[in-house]
Amino acid sequence: MDIERKEIHASGVKLFATQGGKEVARAYLYLMRNDLHGAPFGFMEDVFVDESLRGQGIGTEILNELIAEARRRGCYKLIGTSRYERPKVHALYERLGFRDCGKEFRMDLEE
Repeated sequence: MDIERKEIHASGVKLFATQGGKEVARAYLYLMRNDLHGAPFGFMEDVFVDESLRGQGIGTEILNELIAEARRRGCYKLIGTSRYERPKVHALYERLGFRDCGKEFRMDLEE
């Protein structure tokens, strides 16, 4: 058996909010494809709201826009991950319609 390589390309968009010229919230949407579906899937990464502004709906607003963007771009699913110790984030995701589908396995390649 030979292991072969074929370059694939992903695209994405960064959504962010600023206040006083400073970025205070952000979320990335990466669009990827695989051979199982004709449509892309979305991967949500680095969702962040400045600690001093949490609880004001900024995260909800950014995530709603990210979900809308994934729909506009024809994604058949949207994936987000979160660490176990973030129950408030999990509650937000569930409130927005995400469901817990399993575990994330991770290997950090940099120290």
